[in-house]
Amino acid sequence: MINLILFGPPGSGKGTQAKQLESKYNLVHVSTGDLFRYEIGNKTPLGLKAKEYMNAGHLVPDEVTIGMLQNKVNANSDAKGFIFDGFPRTIPQCEALDSFLDTKDDQVNCLIALDVDEEEIVTRLLKRGESSGRPDDSNEEVIRNRIKVYKDETEVVYGYYDKKKLSSTVDGMGTIDEIFDRLSVAIDENV
Repeated sequence: MINLILFGPPGSGKGTQAKQLESKYNLVHVSTGDLFRYEIGNKTPLGLKAKEYMNAGHLVPDEVTIGMLQNKVNANSDAKGFIFDGFPRTIPQCEALDSFLDTKDDQVNCLIALDVDEEEIVTRLLKRGESSGRPDDSNEEVIRNRIKVYKDETEVVYGYYDKKKLSSTVDGMGTIDEIFDRLSVAIDENV
């Protein structure tokens, strides 16, 4: 089984790349953003709570995120593996993911980070905001706050898996196909 963490700041291309990787490697794409949007769209209590945090550019509390993720993995018990996109974002989430996978006699195989220039991220998210209808993609101040939260609170995840010799970085600039090719090489080398 392949368990891959696709890592990087918001707007780095994780979702776009995960869709292609899902097809190539026959994995299930687990996007916390998609899980949140599903819950928000269905106006569940978890969704409404998540929406408050997301609209302010803050991280959703661990217990909400972890519960949604576990439900998604458990619902796909016959999967050949998972691409975790947007999770984990904190050391406690890393520990929770490792513990959860351990209960299934499994583990994270690698974390691959997409390296993208901050100004490119802002441009990408503002452009996405024009069509997505997502308020967190339409406001430059909120976008910059999301990037700051990523740098302050989330980048440590790379170090957590790097200590286990599971982290690597791929250049996230260029065309979708160029980035995909780089990711494929990194996965093939690390799994």
